[in-house]
Amino acid sequence: MAPRRLLLVGEGNFSFAAALSETLDQNTRLIATCLQRPAELTGDPVARENLRYLRERGIDVRFGVDCTQLADVFELHDREFNQIYFNFPHCGRKAGVAKNRELLAKFFQSCADVLAEEGEVHVALCRGQGGTPADKPQREWHNSWQVVAMAALGGLILSDIYPFSCKAVPGYKCTGYRSQDKSFHVEGALNHVFTRSLPFEVSQPRIFRIKVGNQWFSFPEPEALVGKLNRGFLEAPSCHPIKTINEKLIAELGKAFPLKRLKCSFPLLPQEDASVLPFWNCDFLSAAFWISLHEDNSNSESLTGGTSQDVEDFLVSFSELSLPKNPGRDGKEEACEGTCGQAKVCLRPSLLVHVQDVIEVRDFLSGSLHILSGPVFQKCHILPFTMPAFHETLFILGFNQNLKDGCLQSLLDHLKGILDSLLTQTLLESSKLSSLVEFVLQSNGKDYTIHVKTHNFSPDCTEDLIIGSVTTSATSVIHKDQCFVFVSMNLDLLAMLVWCISDWRMLWTFDNRFLKNFVPGKIEPFKSHSLYPPCYVHDISFWIDEKKGFDELEFHTVARAVSQDTVISIQFLSRFQHPKTQQVSLCYRLTYQTCDKALTQQQVASMQSQFRKEIQQRLYVIPR
Repeated sequence: MAPRRLLLVGEGNFSFAAALSETLDQNTRLIATCLQRPAELTGDPVARENLRYLRERGIDVRFGVDCTQLADVFELHDREFNQIYFNFPHCGRKAGVAKNRELLAKFFQSCADVLAEEGEVHVALCRGQGGTPADKPQREWHNSWQVVAMAALGGLILSDIYPFSCKAVPGYKCTGYRSQDKSFHVEGALNHVFTRSLPFEVSQPRIFRIKVGNQWFSFPEPEALVGKLNRGFLEAPSCHPIKTINEKLIAELGKAFPLKRLKCSFPLLPQEDASVLPFWNCDFLSAAFWISLHEDNSNSESLTGGTSQDVEDFLVSFSELSLPKNPGRDGKEEACEGTCGQAKVCLRPSLLVHVQDVIEVRDFLSGSLHILSGPVFQKCHILPFTMPAFHETLFILGFNQNLKDGCLQSLLDHLKGILDSLLTQTLLESSKLSSLVEFVLQSNGKDYTIHVKTHNFSPDCTEDLIIGSVTTSATSVIHKDQCFVFVSMNLDLLAMLVWCISDWRMLWTFDNRFLKNFVPGKIEPFKSHSLYPPCYVHDISFWIDEKKGFDELEFHTVARAVSQDTVISIQFLSRFQHPKTQQVSLCYRLTYQTCDKALTQQQVASMQSQFRKEIQQRLYVIPR
C-alpha cells in the first residue's frame, strides 16, 4: 500500500505539525512547511522546541515554501498529496479581503498541481471569513473571502465543513495575527474541506444513429439535453436512486394488484400519429424537442463531429418514415422542412403517448396493472423543480365499467399509502405532516393531479409539488366494455423527495461520488459532495420585434443549452418602450450556479457572452 502523504503549508510556530504528528500511523508521511527562513524563527522559543520535536520524530520540515507556487517546490515524483492543510491563511498585517482572496485563489490553483486525484484540501478560517451559510453570522458576500469561488479557480469544490477545534489538536497555538505573535480569534472558526471537481468542459452534442426499416439515420442530441440521452438509469445493472424508487413503488403495488411489466421498446421518437388520445395535442407538442434525422450511409460506427451511439433498442422500426408536421408558435400545424433523406420528428414528451398502443392489444389483461417506465423530454422554463429530462413510470389499469368507482378508489388508496410511507422515511420529526400526499380533482371532474406537501428542501418553507397525474379514459376500439386509468409518476421528483436531494441536476451528474450516498436496503438523507457553490448574477436586456413576438420558452431553452444547465433562475425585471421609436425592450436577470462542479466567474462571463450571440441568432432580438 502506498503511504498516505500530508502537506502542511503556512506553519507559523509548527505547533500544529507537532500535535498532528502524534496522531499519525506508520503508513503516513508528513511534510511541514513555512514561508519563513530558519533564521526568522530563531527568536521564537515555541517554534524552536516544535522543530526539535519534529526532527526527532523524523518529520520532513521545509522552509521558504511559497504555498502559491507548490509545483516549484515538489518534483513530479514527490507530489500527489492526500491532504493539504492551510490553517488561518492571511497576507499579514492589515491586508483587506481582496488581498486575502487573491492569496486563497493562488493557493488553490497551486494545490491543483500537487493534490492526489481523491485528495483533500483543508482550510481553516475565522468566523465569517469564508462567506458561506455555515458561518454564523454569515457575512455579506462582497465583504467575505469568498472561499468557494476562490477554490473554483483551482477546480476545487467544498465537500465538507465543520467547526475548527483547537482542543482536537492538543498543543496547537495558532499565531500570526496581523504578522504578530498573537493568536487569531478561533471561536466560531470553521474547517473547510475541498476536493477535486470533475472538469468543466464544453460538451459537444453526441451523434446518435437509429435504424428505420433497412435504413440508418443519424441525429445530434439537442444542446439542452447534452448528457441526458442513453444514461440507462432504469436498466438492470443500475443502482441509481431513480431505479431504486421505481422498483420499490412497483413492488408495493404488486402486493395489491397483479402486475404486467412492459419492456420500454417504444420509440424515443414517436411519429405524429403515435397516439390519438387527447393528451397528444398542440400544447403538448409545442414543448417537445424536435430533431432532424439525416440519412447515414456510413459503415462506420463512429461519425465525424461527435461520439456515435446506437439507440436502436429505444426505437420501433418504422415501415415508412413520414414527415410529421411541426406545431407552430400559435398552435397551428406547419409543415416541417425536409429534404431528400431527412425527416423531422420529436423526442417523446411523455409515456402517455403510448397508452393507446397498450390498451388496444387483444390480450390486454383486465384487472392487472400494466407498467411502463422510461425517460421523457420536455422543454420547460428554468424553475427549481422543472426539468427538461426525467424518468416517468406509467401504471395502466383496465376494469369493467360497472366496477369503475371501486377499482379507481382502491388504486388511489394503495398509491397514497405507498407514497406516504416512502416520503416519511427521511422527513425530520419537526416537519412531519399529517398527510403528505393529496389527489387534487381537476376541473373536468374525473382526473387528478398528485400533490406532495413537504419541508424536505427547506425547514422554514412548505413546498407543494406535483409529482404525477391520474387520468381516466374509456377510449378503446377493442375493449369497449372497459374503463382505463393511467397513473403517471415523475420518478426524478419522487427520488428527490425521498432522499432530500434539493437539486434535480444532481441526479444526472457524472461524478461517481453521487452514487456512493445510496446504500442498498437503506433510505437516508442525501449528503452532497458539493456544498454552497457560488452564485453569479448577470442581467441582459434586448430589443424585440413585437410583430414576430418573443418566445420566452425558447429563451429559457437557449439559456439552458448555452450554460450547460448552470442557469438556475431567470427573473423578468422590466419592460421598456422607447418614447420615440416605440421599440420594446425586455430585461431579465440570470443566476448561474452548478450543483456538482467548480464554476468560475470567468466561465460564466464567457457563457453570458455566448448567450447574447445565440438569442440574437435564434430569437431575432437585438441585445443592448
